[in-house]
Amino acid sequence: MIRVFLVDDHEIVRCGVADLIDDEDDLVVVGQASSAGEAMRRIPAVNPDIAVLDVRLPDGNGIELCRDLRSRCPDLNCLMLTSFTDEQAMLDAIMAGAGGYVIKDIKGMDLVSAIRAVGSGRSLLDNRAAAVLKSRLQAATESSPVTTLNDQERTLLELIGQGLTNRQIAGEMFLAEKTVKNYVSRLLGKLGMERRTQAAVLAARLADTHTYSEQPRSRDVNSQPVGQQDVSSSAKIGGWPIGRVPKSR
Repeated sequence: MIRVFLVDDHEIVRCGVADLIDDEDDLVVVGQASSAGEAMRRIPAVNPDIAVLDVRLPDGNGIELCRDLRSRCPDLNCLMLTSFTDEQAMLDAIMAGAGGYVIKDIKGMDLVSAIRAVGSGRSLLDNRAAAVLKSRLQAATESSPVTTLNDQERTLLELIGQGLTNRQIAGEMFLAEKTVKNYVSRLLGKLGMERRTQAAVLAARLADTHTYSEQPRSRDVNSQPVGQQDVSSSAKIGGWPIGRVPKSR
């Protein structure tokens, strides 16, 4: 039985989704909330398998809520449900650890299937979200500066692509957290980027096309080899592979 918690400030939306779930033998709604604050209080107490989160909430942001919830409840799966297509919000949701991102006009049974899939630990995006993300990923690597990166910088980029925080990266690379912060800033500058999310999108694209292993690496006498992480694809939507959504640790 997959335990579902619903978070949306519109009661009619929560009730509609709850009615769909009630018709399924393997799904059950264990709680509802109309705000981020209420969700943060209630979800850890009822320990659901999946939280269905509206991106826009009256007291906060569903994406930040996803990140905060997964920090407190690492085993919680999150599905973002929104009434609009926002490319940056979609990418931010994925990097926050969301297992999927669907639009509210999705068909009822498709939404149920999405809840079942994400609640079981799988990753998915609906077809439109997948198309937008694919376009952004392709654009991000049209002029890839990856060939200028040394081994350590490539490893750092891969770990950013997995959604790891600076603290988690520090543990993986056996570095001080402050050092990682400085390295990330230097990496973004080298890539000509301003936001960490941009680097994460680039990393996902490179992993998907196996670019890491195909391109020669720049050598830096000051870099130290660090074991690389596998960022293989784990799901396909419409025939296009979607990279594994990173989970908070």
